[in-house]
Amino acid sequence: MNQTTSMESQGSVHLPMDELSLHFTRTHRKNTTIFEPQSSMDTAHSSNTTPFSGQQVVAGARAPEKKLTLFALRLAILEKAATGLGTLGFIWATVVLLGGFAITIDKIDFWLVTVILLIESTRIFSRSHELEWQHQATWSLADPGVSSFRAIRSSSHVVLKAVKTVAQPLSGTSVGSSGKINESPRMINCTTYWERKKAPSRTWTTSDVPILPYGKSVFVSSNISKLLYWLQLASATVCVFLSVTRLVNHNFGDVHKGDSEKLNRKSALTIFYGLALAEALLFLLEKTYWEWNVIYKKMLEKANDELELGCTGMVSVRRFFYDAYSKCVNRSIFDGLKMDMVSFAMELLNSDSSDEQLIGVRIFERFTTNPRFSEDTLQKIGITISVIERLVEMLNWKDPQEEEIRNSAAKILAKLVGKKQNALRVAGIPGAMESISSLLHVNRNSGAIICGEVCKKQIIVDQENYGFWAFNQLGLLILKKLARDHDNCGKIGNTRGLLTKIIDFTHADERLLTNERVTESQISTVKRSLQVVKMLVSSTGVTGEQLRTEISEVVFTISYIRDILRYGEKHPSLQKLGIDILTSLALENDATERIGGTGGVLKELFNIFFREEMLENHNHVRIAAGEALGMLAFESTQNCHRILKLNVIQKLNDALDNPLLRVNAARILRNLCIYSETGSFKQLRAIITAAPTVLKEIMTNDFKLQEVMVGLAAHMFKFMTSEETKAMFERSGILDGELAMVLVETLKKHPHPQTRTPRIRRYVIELAIWMMKDKRRNIQTFKNLGMMEELEGVTETTSELESFNIFCGAIGLSRYKIAIHSLVETAMNLMADEYIHSE
Repeated sequence: MNQTTSMESQGSVHLPMDELSLHFTRTHRKNTTIFEPQSSMDTAHSSNTTPFSGQQVVAGARAPEKKLTLFALRLAILEKAATGLGTLGFIWATVVLLGGFAITIDKIDFWLVTVILLIESTRIFSRSHELEWQHQATWSLADPGVSSFRAIRSSSHVVLKAVKTVAQPLSGTSVGSSGKINESPRMINCTTYWERKKAPSRTWTTSDVPILPYGKSVFVSSNISKLLYWLQLASATVCVFLSVTRLVNHNFGDVHKGDSEKLNRKSALTIFYGLALAEALLFLLEKTYWEWNVIYKKMLEKANDELELGCTGMVSVRRFFYDAYSKCVNRSIFDGLKMDMVSFAMELLNSDSSDEQLIGVRIFERFTTNPRFSEDTLQKIGITISVIERLVEMLNWKDPQEEEIRNSAAKILAKLVGKKQNALRVAGIPGAMESISSLLHVNRNSGAIICGEVCKKQIIVDQENYGFWAFNQLGLLILKKLARDHDNCGKIGNTRGLLTKIIDFTHADERLLTNERVTESQISTVKRSLQVVKMLVSSTGVTGEQLRTEISEVVFTISYIRDILRYGEKHPSLQKLGIDILTSLALENDATERIGGTGGVLKELFNIFFREEMLENHNHVRIAAGEALGMLAFESTQNCHRILKLNVIQKLNDALDNPLLRVNAARILRNLCIYSETGSFKQLRAIITAAPTVLKEIMTNDFKLQEVMVGLAAHMFKFMTSEETKAMFERSGILDGELAMVLVETLKKHPHPQTRTPRIRRYVIELAIWMMKDKRRNIQTFKNLGMMEELEGVTETTSELESFNIFCGAIGLSRYKIAIHSLVETAMNLMADEYIHSE
């Protein structure tokens, strides 16, 4: 039987729960960085739409339980028809026969009518109460009330098996008893886990109630339905035998002429025996139809397979069928048709019984992870606030007896918050974040505790058996999905102690990162926590500033990331996440200084940036490291000083020739040129050896590369004398006029600022100003090339996009001190002064 696996099995909590189809981190467009603005059209994805799965099914196949409700309707029709005939027969016997012919009918008919009335009354009584007992038996997972379905077998051992079933101790008779949906090392056996952990209750379980003080293993409430069932069959069989016998014999006594009291006796008895026979046959037809579908056609098992509820699903299916059948019998026959498994699970979820709650969450867990049912199920849960509140409440249940309920509730919520509207509803519930926070439990000293005192051994074993690590994974997954929304990020940050818990899970020491036998769950926990932190620090606006400040102020944040950078060579995905976090934290000045002041962070970033032996498919880690270094050097004199002490200038110069590294290497060098202390002039002079390389790259048609190289050149050339500048042009084989032409053409190609190269026009003007100041003849060259007209065009098309060096989403940060209008004015004044001097 193919069963849809749970969203995240407890045995190995895999990262792709529904990362199967979508990643819940904020994905950036390819090649976009923090130095470029991102519009919502670039990054937004609709979290309310469900991608086409290719497994579209017809409406009937999406609701296999409809077969059960239809079956319950047909049974109810037969049951009510039999009950109606029985009632009519009872009235006929009491009013017509025993009331009108009690003295005149023969003795045998008198007693047969009396016996039939008694046994039919017994059958009707048994039937009404059998349903009650059967229904009651399904309330307990330990005894799902299956016995009545197995009462009749087409074999020579029917009675023997039935008696044996009744006489068996309760603990051994349950069929399809409770199990665990989740494949966990602690939950391997699908039929014993719940019973093993369940502690004595202060109230009776209905299946365990001893009706009599003796024979407790036999006379319990779970066996009463069996007794009533067999009593009905016996009554109906006797009724059929007696009725058929009298109708066949057709001897109701002689009626003599003039005996008016006996004229209608024969007809009255015939009608009664006919009604009794019809009632008994209808009842037996109902039971035959019942047993044919349930025992031989295995309708319930097939429904369970179609619903894909797994090894514990029969409990849910039986309980659902009994509820539907009860409604059809006790109310309108159409009431059962209104039931479905989702609404049924909702009712059970709000019950006070732990067994019913477990059945409810099991159904939800299976349905929310099944592509056939997940969309409808999540939609119904999402619009039912009471159910969401109940699921959130269950996250706080830490009793070991309720571990599976809590685990399933967490999995359901993890699926539910995958849609933005549902995520907002969950986050809007008072105390929801605190409940989610309760899933995060850090227990790093478990090994030391286990070696402690003997008297604490049992408590320690219970703690170790409790699936804290599984709840940690689920808690981080829920937070990860919630953090996609800006407002939810603020709520996460405002929840007391939650940020610290999340950061604690980012801890990965050398032993963990270098161990060849480390488990996937350990790494995935660290990875998921890093993903959550990354999403929080990537928030925009005041919320983002607050979160970045608070996260950077946690004393472990940066040191934990440093360990990942230092020892995580085998886990480049973790390194990439850690680097991205540092890059976002560097948006805040205080955080930038904390990162630079944490020993070894800058060094480890450069080690990754220059690591040639890294696999090609991990090059994105090196690129991210370069971007982080560029951010850390931006507007930070202290960090520039620290970088210069690492003696990496020559390596950065060499990196300008590397297509993978040159963009970020140019950014780092430019920031070093701008923000280093004045006493670092001698060290920075080493940059000029890369001037010919920079000059050649300016001539490229790659606008992105051209932008950073022009920006570097505008400040690099300031460290060169006139003789060195002349020598640079000669070594590169490029003339001043050729460079001027390229700069003017670049302005022509960018009549408006673009998000991919937001600073290229600014950098071109800066370099043009340097060239005109370096050599006066360049002024005339620019004028002849039409530079004045292009500058006027820049003035008319300037936007806020060109006023910032870095961006957080679509929000600009760190405005340039010199506006682009001022640069245009300076360049135009230089050309105007030249015109005056020439006059």
